[in-house]
Amino acid sequence: MERHGAAAVAVRLRRRLHLLHGLRLRLLQLQRLLIMWSLGLACKDIFALRNKKDLHTQDNLFIIVMVDWVVAIFMFSGACSSASLTIFFMWDVHFCEAYPRLACRQFALSVVLAFITWLLQAASSFSGFWLLVSLF
Repeated sequence: MERHGAAAVAVRLRRRLHLLHGLRLRLLQLQRLLIMWSLGLACKDIFALRNKKDLHTQDNLFIIVMVDWVVAIFMFSGACSSASLTIFFMWDVHFCEAYPRLACRQFALSVVLAFITWLLQAASSFSGFWLLVSLF
């Protein structure tokens, strides 16, 4: 009877770890998307500066603001998923106690930095939104 209980716990833990691996892959995809968006926006800014073009048109600013809002939502979801992984490792499974070499404090620090990054992105999105509203 105990073996069946241990096997059931092992299956549930394996399913949860498989789900966490999927979340990690989604987080990496979101990171790649953010890097591509930032590089594309930087190239557009450099092109506009070199050719003395105005980027403050309504259509251009509307696209930038909408993508910035989507990016802010993605960053918030990534920060929340990394926080849930850290809570899972530190408090639910107690990996930090079992494996003292695991850098749990660095996990927690990375979560705090992810939320700070999201706050900066949210501030940028709100300022872009108010710039867009001021053009109408």
